[in-house]
Amino acid sequence: MLICAGWAASAPLAESQTAPPDLAATLRRVSSRVEHWYSRAQTVVSTETVSIQQLRADMSPAEPPRRLAFDLRVAWNPETVGPRGVPEAAVVREVLSVNGRPAREDENAGCMDPKPVSPEPLAMLLPARLPESEFSMAGGGKVDDRRTLLLDYRGVAAQPAEITWKDECVTVSLPGRSRGRIWIDEETYDVLRIDDRLVGTFRFDVPREYIRRGAASSMVIERAESSIRYRRVEFQEPQETLLLPAAVDTITVMRGASLQRIRITQRFSDHRRFLTDTRLLY
Repeated sequence: MLICAGWAASAPLAESQTAPPDLAATLRRVSSRVEHWYSRAQTVVSTETVSIQQLRADMSPAEPPRRLAFDLRVAWNPETVGPRGVPEAAVVREVLSVNGRPAREDENAGCMDPKPVSPEPLAMLLPARLPESEFSMAGGGKVDDRRTLLLDYRGVAAQPAEITWKDECVTVSLPGRSRGRIWIDEETYDVLRIDDRLVGTFRFDVPREYIRRGAASSMVIERAESSIRYRRVEFQEPQETLLLPAAVDTITVMRGASLQRIRITQRFSDHRRFLTDTRLLY
């Protein structure tokens, strides 16, 4: 789980299904589909529009949102491993506009702005990453009229937090500290939706050089949850249908000198395909 400062009721599987799905076989099929998805998704550029909204205690808007637009693509090379020694995928962004005006090269990003390079959420389902989570079957359901299998997951073991400070902004990565649910297309084994939330709370110290007069010496992440939905997009010449992100909704609540409640919405459109040889460097 990456943080910068949803559960749906399950339905039983159809009665015609005589045996529950096999967990190991389901994970193998899902992993295979994710690898195939990366091989195709890296040929697509999308427009990502982002709204970052401060919230009141009743979760209503506290002030006008910060709005951004990006060109976005997936970077993936199965032969390249990341810092943890396993293949990783990333989302790569190029900012286009900030609050409706063209972005300037020297413009400082906001603390909650999406990073130029960030982890791609489906990477947790790559074969080499499956041991990092504990999975269980959770019945069946529907997403956009598609019958689904439900997978619940949680981190097997919390790993050391990765906390990065830049000026007054902090980025916190908490691998192994979340749990969630995945909606899997019953026919294709494509991922249609992922809900994820932080387990418990997380407290961390503020370095001395960033403590201002009256500021707190520590911060607490009290809530962090996200929901990602995917939809099918058709391309021509050659004809192909790809499942691409449609929406991401995130809520983060952090306490320091004051309590911050932030809602981030990300929407994806104007998908266009190109051919390239993409390499991801760490």
